Amino acid sequence: MKLANIYGFLRKDLQEIENELANTIDAEHPLLKEASIQLLRAGGKRIRPVFVLLAGHFGQFKEHELHIKKVAIALELIHMATLVHDDVVDEADLRRGKPTVKQLYGDRAAMYTGDYMLAKSLTLITEVENPSLHKTLSKTLVKVVEGEIAQIEDKYNVEQDLRNYLRRIKRKTALLIATSCKLGAIASGATKKEANLLYRYGYNVGMSFQIIDDILDFTASEKELGKPTGSDLIQGNVTLPILYAMENERFYSRLSSLFDEPNKVNESNINVILEELKETDAIDRSYHLSNLYLQKALHCLDSLPMNRARKTLETIAKLIGKRRF
Repeated sequence: MKLANIYGFLRKDLQEIENELANTIDAEHPLLKEASIQLLRAGGKRIRPVFVLLAGHFGQFKEHELHIKKVAIALELIHMATLVHDDVVDEADLRRGKPTVKQLYGDRAAMYTGDYMLAKSLTLITEVENPSLHKTLSKTLVKVVEGEIAQIEDKYNVEQDLRNYLRRIKRKTALLIATSCKLGAIASGATKKEANLLYRYGYNVGMSFQIIDDILDFTASEKELGKPTGSDLIQGNVTLPILYAMENERFYSRLSSLFDEPNKVNESNINVILEELKETDAIDRSYHLSNLYLQKALHCLDSLPMNRARKTLETIAKLIGKRRF
């Protein structure tokens, strides 16, 4: 089952959000407009707007529908902005099987496109007059940027540990998903307790989601990924399966030698590393940690009112745990 089939009852709301995303990024400058539309057309799961909408059903959704959808659009714009910036930093040519904004228009245009989307998201969020919402979002953005800097500093560094990795993916992925859940709840007028439970749910789902993404970078095909298998490693990013595999001295020594000369890291020599990785228990152990986060996420839902949104959040968590590409 695909994620989109789970929240079919949100289809109309999501289509409205998709339309408004297009309207929001309609820039006057031709290049900026073209680059923004290119990113929008690349698609995506729109998982952050989904979490905003689902969390909004724990309050008065109909009464606050306009504000909830503005929050959903703003969160997706922020996510899109981080993707554009990531592709520049990682020198990525493909995303979801299509050329990146960076590849099509160059680094400068890509960075300004990301900045533009971030500015549009902040303009939109100010239309929702709620200081608590603004404070939560601003704190999250600070942490996301700190996480991006940390990832740059950690490139091609084999002297990392599990704590480094978990802190990094928390900032890279989990915080924005957690914030999507919390802001949807706040915008709908849900209780503080419900908003905090949804935040914790989003955090744990986000951690699991990123761990599985990092696993799939080694186990899925280029066609499934929309980019070369092992792309994270080629870019010097040490993810969870690599951390576990490095407990093997032979694997650690080979990777360390390779990373000593980053300019020589390519698909050919990474494929040797991938084959050695598959001979370890790193993938199984990574799935195990992902599952622990999912169990924590489901536990957070136990204290929330039973409704269609809660059932959907449960199903999403369980499906994420079964994702194999």
